[in-house]
Amino acid sequence: MKNERKVLRNKSILLGVTGGVAAYKSVDLIRRLREGGASVTVMMTEAAKNFVTPLSLEVASRNKVYSDIFSDPLSHISLPAHGDAIVIAPATANIIGKFANGIADDLVSTCFLAFTGKIIVAPAMNWRMYENPAVQRNLDTLLSRGVIRVGPEEGSLACGEEGIGRMADIPEIIESIKSLFAKKDLSTERILVTAGATREYLDPIRFISNRSSGKMGYAVARAAYRRGAKVTLISGPTSLERPKGINFISVETAGDMLRAVSEGSRSSTVLVMSAAVSDFKPSERSGEKIEKTDEILLRLIQTPDILSEVSKRKDRPFIIGFAAETGRKIENARRKLREKDIDMIVFNDVTEEGSGFDVNTNKVILIDKDQEKEFPLLDKDSVADVILDRMIEIRA
Repeated sequence: MKNERKVLRNKSILLGVTGGVAAYKSVDLIRRLREGGASVTVMMTEAAKNFVTPLSLEVASRNKVYSDIFSDPLSHISLPAHGDAIVIAPATANIIGKFANGIADDLVSTCFLAFTGKIIVAPAMNWRMYENPAVQRNLDTLLSRGVIRVGPEEGSLACGEEGIGRMADIPEIIESIKSLFAKKDLSTERILVTAGATREYLDPIRFISNRSSGKMGYAVARAAYRRGAKVTLISGPTSLERPKGINFISVETAGDMLRAVSEGSRSSTVLVMSAAVSDFKPSERSGEKIEKTDEILLRLIQTPDILSEVSKRKDRPFIIGFAAETGRKIENARRKLREKDIDMIVFNDVTEEGSGFDVNTNKVILIDKDQEKEFPLLDKDSVADVILDRMIEIRA
């Protein structure tokens, strides 16, 4: 795919791996960073070698792995000098204490002191250790100095106990790293995004819906948040993880979404209506399960037109709609732009390979009152960024 807007492309990440059970996850973190276009150089503590081998990290990163400050003299100066960011994952209570108190007795801690750029720590430890006042004080010290913390999560720990202390999931760490490098050109915006499908119930068990996975809307929400906006995501049922840091509202029906959008759009500067809202719903909903028969006649009526409802308001936000068509029916998108009086529409042909439902890519045409611009097949994160870029251009 060409023209992917990978925010990590050509970035140099210095990854510190310390002695926690979660160290094995570093291999996956390295792989994801490299897929995003970054180069990764690993530095590890001696304790980390008990959980993951230097060879594994070297193979994953395709770079030399550093661990002994004396075997590589001045590496604690040369490595930070060429890094765009330091990421410590997992960050044990021990290394957090060293960072907070200026102790430099290994390669990771000396590199920390020598680095002047952005630093992310992903704590990982037993819940009792994490909640210890000394650890919390050390973390507060680091945060006050501009270090960014990701996680930890609450759940099952390596010791078999339940509690807070599990290292943040790799996608969350990746998202935090992307946020370091993303331009903050949406810091004054309050963006409302809708995503996923809605459900219209026939009875308590059965419903009408569509194939939308919600991936495009979630990508837009993440991209807007990454670029500094205050984001609210209104989502129909999906299997996707809720994005961290984003106000999340769960809905089911078109009526639910209309109410949430009507309320949320009054305090928003931009509405991105990427949800696949059901166009029809049963005229009647049974309170009990409909019994199986040879034939059921179903009468459908139209659901509320959310775009039209919001666009007719005088205080409406900037509105971006979506038009998913089967075939290159661009005129349908143009008509929707005019009739619903919205500011911009994103057209895609779901029959094109890589541009349909439940995939990680999309091929779109952005249409507004001044121009139409077609883009090649891109990953949905890149599509989200080009949508936001065009929004900024129109409003300039």
